[in-house]
Amino acid sequence: MKYRVLGRTGVRVTPLCLGAMMFGAWGTQDHDESIKIIHRALDAGINFVDTADVYSAGESEVIVGKALAGGRRDDIVLATKAYMPMGPGPNRGGLSRRWLIQECENSLRRLGTDYIDLYQVHRPDPSTDIDETLGALTDLVRAGKIRYFGSSTFPAHEVVEAQWVAERRARERFVTEQPPYSILVRGIEADLLPVAQKYGLGVLPWSPLAGGYLSGRYRRDGGPVTSTRAERVPQRFDPAIPENRRKVELAIELADVAAEAGLSLIELAIAFVLRHPAVTSAIIGPRTMEHLESQLPAADVTLDDAVLDRIDALVPPGTNINSADAGWVPPSLTNPALRRR
Repeated sequence: MKYRVLGRTGVRVTPLCLGAMMFGAWGTQDHDESIKIIHRALDAGINFVDTADVYSAGESEVIVGKALAGGRRDDIVLATKAYMPMGPGPNRGGLSRRWLIQECENSLRRLGTDYIDLYQVHRPDPSTDIDETLGALTDLVRAGKIRYFGSSTFPAHEVVEAQWVAERRARERFVTEQPPYSILVRGIEADLLPVAQKYGLGVLPWSPLAGGYLSGRYRRDGGPVTSTRAERVPQRFDPAIPENRRKVELAIELADVAAEAGLSLIELAIAFVLRHPAVTSAIIGPRTMEHLESQLPAADVTLDDAVLDRIDALVPPGTNINSADAGWVPPSLTNPALRRR
């Protein structure tokens, strides 16, 4: 695979990043099978692996650590994340100095390594001053625990705030942002992606297959639309919701576009994300070896302008078909007390 520079770091990564969310209790529970999938990805040329502490309550990090043991670690750019609750109690999550330093040590132990290449904060934390978070992350860099740090699913204005605070307080700064991005979730094209380009952040989109909507499972001659995720995340997957029905309709139309271009829908979807000039590497999240094999060819696909124009006609730039797919909802929208004097 060809390499792309990760933001302004000088680190070179492949255009596909292996996401490890589905390794462990949330997906492939057989550790040996998960390790085989990871090794196949590395053998195919991928040099970038992304996980998080919360994935299967740390089990994903353990599996990734096993897979990278025995001499593979130094060739891999290893990323993980913190923020989500990791147990009961008010201080086992968030972006406080207390938690980030503690949880970084926990991730290092689970991963079986003495440094993390890219340590990412998984979501914004309105209860913690961004200067405290940047200060803790800067100290982790200076202690050699992490090499760089980034954000995930931050709105554009918080990305800008973090850059300005880092400059004013002489902190290390976020070098990457990991947002949701796919043909069906294009909202970040309006503001986040231009901001990332302005500040030189590497962009690492998650869910380029839109949570499976763009996996090719929906066909014109298919049966009733169902989803195993509808009970867990109904706002995004319940087919009774009009926006989700529209996603299915678009997936079927996009499959026609892909077929006419001589591609699978998976290849079309991932290649679309990789074509944006702000994007460094798309995170793929296979659960099985078959999933991985179906996604690897996308790294070599370049969509021409005619295909991109057809995609734009179906899903206008800057549009999220379902706003629930944005990945993060500001507290001011979920807590009425913040909107009422």
